[in-house]
Amino acid sequence: MSEACARFGHPERAFRAVHVAGTNGKGSVSAMIATMLHAEGKRVGLYTSPHLCRFAERIRIANEPIDDALLVPLLEEVLEGAPELTFFEAATLTAFLAFARAGVEVAVVEVGLGGRLDATNVIPSPLATAITRIAIDHVAQLGDSIASIAREKAGILKPGVPVVLGPLQDEARTEIIDIAHKARTQVIFAENEAENPLLDGSMGLDGPHQRDNAAIAIALGKLLGLRETSIARGLREVRWPGRLETLSTPEGTYLLDAAHNPDGASSLARALRTRDLDSKRVALVFGAMADKDYPAMLDLLVPFAEHRVYVAPQGRTPADPQALATTFGGITADSVQRGIELARNAVGPEGLVVIAGSIFLVGEARSLLLGIPRDPLIAL
Repeated sequence: MSEACARFGHPERAFRAVHVAGTNGKGSVSAMIATMLHAEGKRVGLYTSPHLCRFAERIRIANEPIDDALLVPLLEEVLEGAPELTFFEAATLTAFLAFARAGVEVAVVEVGLGGRLDATNVIPSPLATAITRIAIDHVAQLGDSIASIAREKAGILKPGVPVVLGPLQDEARTEIIDIAHKARTQVIFAENEAENPLLDGSMGLDGPHQRDNAAIAIALGKLLGLRETSIARGLREVRWPGRLETLSTPEGTYLLDAAHNPDGASSLARALRTRDLDSKRVALVFGAMADKDYPAMLDLLVPFAEHRVYVAPQGRTPADPQALATTFGGITADSVQRGIELARNAVGPEGLVVIAGSIFLVGEARSLLLGIPRDPLIAL
């Protein structure tokens, strides 16, 4: 990745950056701090992954997805000039080129996977870094313990660059603080913002867990010297589709959440609990990748929905819907669209349909429900 960046004149050096890692919450935090910077009047870039419906969602400039007229030539340039790159590396280099050529002042860059060896980690000396939450996920790449995953996430720390830490288990905190001390990195704990009045104001993202993410974003905003009015506006105006997103349609209400591991499912369950729902009026459309801990996810979500429809998301190898229906009770559907129809029929127009288990599933459902064009799927 470093060699490819050099080949293109080091676009990653053309802007200052905020680098955000974590198992869950990093996308929400990235969207929050980018919206705060936009409210401050900065020309902001935002790079996230994966996308829900269209690839352009990954690269945002001035709070808007990159225009296809700019994106396509950049992608072609990268693919021709660095054909050895993986899909994610090519996407990352394309984002850096887009930011450099658009005159972005500050780019908020979300880590793709892990941190230490992630393609985004070629960013030199960012303004600040953050690590949100850490949970067991991607064990084949990051290890099967909280400590090992924490070490990989802490690979984004840079000497002299402050890091904001979200709510972490003791073993994760210990590992990261040790690495931070060795790197002479200032550690700031987002929990110090727990009583900040801004957390009680209007927030654009739903769910109790977003308070934790907002505390991280507030701490980052303070580090960057943003005005309190910009921080408050960023929290109020931020949008992050597919994360506890409520869609009201003529057929009824849908709740879309990209929870795809037990930690994410726990946050979704916590949010559902606050709504005091009648499980008889709730249907769950669920699908997951086979390499995810879907039994633990369903243990958390099944109690909230008496009606359950299992589907196979597009992407990598999915968990077998029939096996899920046999183990956890429910029915199967041969497509996401049919699954949504069956779920709606089960609870009627006044009931709630919750769609969760996979980002790919949520992306396809969102496309179907809103009539949004969807790019061909690339499962990375």
